[in-house]
Amino acid sequence: MTEVQTQPESVVPDALTTVLLGHNAFQFTRAGVELGLFDLLERSPGTSRERIGAELGLAERSLDILLLGVTALRLVERTEEGYVNAKSISDLFTGGHWELVKAVVGFEAYVTYPGLVDFTESLRANSNIGLRRYPGDGATVYHRLSEDPELLKVFYHFMGTWSAVASKHLIKYGDFSSSRRILDVGGGDATMAMAVARAHPDVEVTVLEIPKVVELARKRVAEAGLDDRVKVVEGDIFAGDYPEGHDTVMFVHQLQIWPQDRIRVLLGHAHAVLPEGGRVLILNSMSEDNYDGPLMAALASPFFAAVAGEGGMLYSWEGYEKSLKEVGFDQVRRTRCAEAITPHGIITAVK
Repeated sequence: MTEVQTQPESVVPDALTTVLLGHNAFQFTRAGVELGLFDLLERSPGTSRERIGAELGLAERSLDILLLGVTALRLVERTEEGYVNAKSISDLFTGGHWELVKAVVGFEAYVTYPGLVDFTESLRANSNIGLRRYPGDGATVYHRLSEDPELLKVFYHFMGTWSAVASKHLIKYGDFSSSRRILDVGGGDATMAMAVARAHPDVEVTVLEIPKVVELARKRVAEAGLDDRVKVVEGDIFAGDYPEGHDTVMFVHQLQIWPQDRIRVLLGHAHAVLPEGGRVLILNSMSEDNYDGPLMAALASPFFAAVAGEGGMLYSWEGYEKSLKEVGFDQVRRTRCAEAITPHGIITAVK
């Protein structure tokens, strides 16, 4: 008598399994990126198992583990001809987003993961307890990363790639028609400042950053030939000594680092330095007002809560709008960045 075996129905649904073993799911994605599997399959759809092993330099057992993971996670599909990227992966290539995905993988693997072991404790303490996992005595992870050249390189590759995507939203949806001199608070390596300067030849931009980032930003500005219109100055963004003479203050990917009371400090400094009729512009990924999504906003928030500054998150539109009004801004306006792979949005207000 022949016994017929059937695959038992799992007690734990795949969606819950992915959550419970989410760290392992990420590691398969990371391996696929770092080993070059997804790039190989995009170049050569239908690649055989044997060729994948040869191209990636993997022993048989290692290849079995990798292919089991990426196919079970539906990142890769097996066809009669061989293996191909799943549509979700292939669409990232054709949409021009693959470099961003690779940068995110590097950032999560080498910068985010160490501190997330303290995520629960960070929630209990309402502070970024995970910062203790990073060597140094800087007040934020950004200060501490500046002491580690390799991690800093990973971080700025991620931020530069992320900012390059976000800069397209800023240029498309940001209104700079009344701006002539813009202050970019915490403007990092000046990616956003240079994007605005290129798009608006009659505009000057000043980047305010911590000392260890200023040199990098100035170098990038000089290499771009924009040092006549983009200036980089060093300073403490919480000190309140913002350079004067600007009609617009811009916060890009900055306010999500801090709790709301610190956000109001920064917005208050912007309000103080602006003339009547001056504008503030906030560009961030946003949560919905009732905090039920989107998923990317939820999953990006633990880094800000446990590691980045003093405890932040991807706040809701309404959260920023309340803070703007509390420090004296008016005419608050929100603009969603349509067709973005990230939940970016822009909020503007007037003094």
